[in-house]
Amino acid sequence: MTETNGEPVRYPIKGLLMMAHIYAGASHELSRYELAQFLWSDVEPELARLNLRKMLSRIREIDGGRAEIAFDFTAATVRLDPQVVSSDLDVFRAGGAPLDRLHAIAELTQRGFIGNIKPATKPIDAWIRAQRDAQALHLRQALLEALPEVQKPGAARIISSAALQILERDPNDEQVRALLHQLSGGSSLGERLATGDGHPRVEVKRSESGSASTGIESISAAPLILPRLVLLPPTAKHADAGLALANALIEDVTIELCALRNISIVAPHTAGQIRRDSEKAAVVARHSIAYLLDTRFSEEGLFAQLIYFPTDEIIWANRFAMDPDILPRQRRVIAQQLTVSVARELAENEEERLRFEANPAAYHAYLVGSSLMSKLTLPHIRRARKAFKQSLSYKADFSASFTGLARTFTSEWLVRAQGNNELLHLAEQHALRAIERDPQSAAGHRELGVTKLYLGDVDASVAALHLAEELSPHFADVIYSHADTLVHASRPGDALAKIRKAISLNPIAPDAYLWCAAGASFFLEQYEEAIAYVEAMKDKAPAHRIAAASCAMIGDRKRALFHRQRAESINPVFDVEKWLAIIPFKEHWQKELYREGLLKAGF
Repeated sequence: MTETNGEPVRYPIKGLLMMAHIYAGASHELSRYELAQFLWSDVEPELARLNLRKMLSRIREIDGGRAEIAFDFTAATVRLDPQVVSSDLDVFRAGGAPLDRLHAIAELTQRGFIGNIKPATKPIDAWIRAQRDAQALHLRQALLEALPEVQKPGAARIISSAALQILERDPNDEQVRALLHQLSGGSSLGERLATGDGHPRVEVKRSESGSASTGIESISAAPLILPRLVLLPPTAKHADAGLALANALIEDVTIELCALRNISIVAPHTAGQIRRDSEKAAVVARHSIAYLLDTRFSEEGLFAQLIYFPTDEIIWANRFAMDPDILPRQRRVIAQQLTVSVARELAENEEERLRFEANPAAYHAYLVGSSLMSKLTLPHIRRARKAFKQSLSYKADFSASFTGLARTFTSEWLVRAQGNNELLHLAEQHALRAIERDPQSAAGHRELGVTKLYLGDVDASVAALHLAEELSPHFADVIYSHADTLVHASRPGDALAKIRKAISLNPIAPDAYLWCAAGASFFLEQYEEAIAYVEAMKDKAPAHRIAAASCAMIGDRKRALFHRQRAESINPVFDVEKWLAIIPFKEHWQKELYREGLLKAGF
């Protein structure tokens, strides 16, 4: 809230809430009793009234120097003078052209009513929710009133944007969904994913046996809580007309996907805010978003990847050529191709989502373990192992947790660097259990491939990871593990190409990707590049040895000493020959090159 001079109102937070509460009411007046219970329902009534008196006294002091006073206080009531105070809420009471009114209401509701204040009491929370519900109804009514003006320039865009807002809040509003479908010119989605009777193939249904299935199905009742999809607007190094068209294309896809009944689409305004937020993961989690369509625009075209957020798995990715000369004519075709691909992948992924969500306690413990594995330190690894075991205590055949356990054992083997094969055999057992329970999941085959590598069976490792990549060709973590194995298979050139592909799929790359790229670069004798990859790591602890060896090979003794000392502080019992005896390399030249670098670094 601001003064008439543009300065922010200096009232305390609850004073501002009181002002909003009174202003939103019909009479602009409330009793002191009502206000005390509204603002301090969590304390005794006498204390609530005392708190209110103190706050009103403070407001009097703040208002003391003003010519116009917003509040009129009596012994029993607090009144707000509507002649002195105005609010953006006035847009709901204003008249004007229907299209202009819709545009104003849509812009206001996008911001969210009192979105920056955490409700302190249940009455405040209930009031905020009620106000948001009322504003949503105003938006819907304004949309219907603006429909006769749809042929005006720019009207379709305003109406479509408002319709997307409404569907984001209420995916079951079939009248608005049908309206949006008509505005888009009739979605190709229904045509391309349809049976003979015209029903879109977008539902995951349960058979009489209770198992989930996908396929050509008629539309059934929507689930109570639909998974949410956000289409992040494209980014580019250089803003140009192509980026503007790419943005428009993603808006087309957003409208097309609203034909789906089994997914809730996040409105473009919210998607834009998420794209700009520095803490995207936290915002995505806060909004309970299950899927992200991430897009990037470059000279090579539009790159799109569909990410399943709970497991951070890239379930689909593709690049679309966007020639500026033909793009205006091809925009609709590209949007249809992109829409159909995303819709198909969403349908295929729903069975896995339902399986996860059927066991929320097991799934939550699994997610805790997965988040801990982002850091390769013994405390994090062992805490993750505990979480995966807890997950299995809730669901004994949860394949994802067996996969997680396998990863903890191989990661501990790596960090400790002592050649404890018992850890690797435990990893192998758990990877095989994961595959037994879900043979079509790439994750189990990936962990088996990693374990086989460290057990010295490089060919078996390459075979397992090749199968994993075939099962999930856009799963960046699988591609990273395949690249890591190719390093040890004496194919560092292939490994570097593959790890660069993984990084392109997962641009904010985990440290493990960069560590793998450093190793591949070292064996290609690209030592400066190897050092650069290590420097890009957030936690360089696992890579100090390869960094020390790389620095030594280019004669940089000072930096080699720095990295060696860091490595020795983490693992003071490290021995070059013992490590080289257990680390698997298919060809002898790799072992000799690594030995040379480590010895030159002073290990």
